[in-house]
Amino acid sequence: MSITDLADLEGIRDLARRYAHYVWQNDVDALTALFAEDGEMDPGTRPPIRGHAALLAGFREMLTAGDTFLPFVQQHVVTLAGETATGTCYIDLRAEVGGKSMIGAGWYDDRYVRTAEGWRFQARTISLRFFVPLADGWAK
Repeated sequence: MSITDLADLEGIRDLARRYAHYVWQNDVDALTALFAEDGEMDPGTRPPIRGHAALLAGFREMLTAGDTFLPFVQQHVVTLAGETATGTCYIDLRAEVGGKSMIGAGWYDDRYVRTAEGWRFQARTISLRFFVPLADGWAK
């Protein structure tokens, strides 16, 4: 593995960290800037959101409507392929939705692209194994 590969891996992994950070901070402008101009986010609860204008509106709706989302990301696996890459990182999610404490876990499947501004999300899809009220727990 070359120094360039290591720098690319760090740049890509930093995207996931910044994504979580900006969600915590409700910084929808910075969150949107992590995506390529034609980037796509599939939140799993609605149709995929494509392009900066739609991403900005979608993130604003999801993150500033009164609910709180606090993601923790880890175990980031990345496969480099020149100017693109793919990856998966896992998420532990704490949230307050409709006045209820929620807990969730799952993963993001990502496609990345190198742009003039650095690495960006080309596509991001979240898959939650569970997202339940904390009081109920997730074991059945």
